[in-house]
Amino acid sequence: MTSKTRIIVSSDHADIPMRQTIAAHIEAKGYEVVDIGPTLNESTHYPKHGEAAALSVASGDCQLGVILCGTGQGIMMAANKVKGIRCGVCSDTFSARMIREHNDANMLSLGARVIGMGLALEIVDAFLDAEFEGGRHGTRVDMITAIEG
Repeated sequence: MTSKTRIIVSSDHADIPMRQTIAAHIEAKGYEVVDIGPTLNESTHYPKHGEAAALSVASGDCQLGVILCGTGQGIMMAANKVKGIRCGVCSDTFSARMIREHNDANMLSLGARVIGMGLALEIVDAFLDAEFEGGRHGTRVDMITAIEG
């Protein structure tokens, strides 16, 4: 990815400090960050944040997305309902690298109540530093895309 790559970040209310730290970290790596997450700790619903970030990636406005909720699962499920999105929830760097290299994931989901800040930043780095390998993996990604109809 080049420094012109736009990355959208979002979360629900429970994950604001982690999201903001991740956004600053991504920006420091030379990416353009679009942060659409809430700024107040008032209760909000993760599906709307997952969908909004996913729509931005699916439209091409942003090339990648990083989203967070308590476990990473719910917001990831919402994002994956948007056509063209391949989002995986990761709690380790190996999985974050593999979802990019083998699955051409365009979004990463993190569980702020599952992992700590240091590991979250390492996972983000693994995701951003990896590139899709294509080849046999391209065939499989095409099969996933075909399921969308």
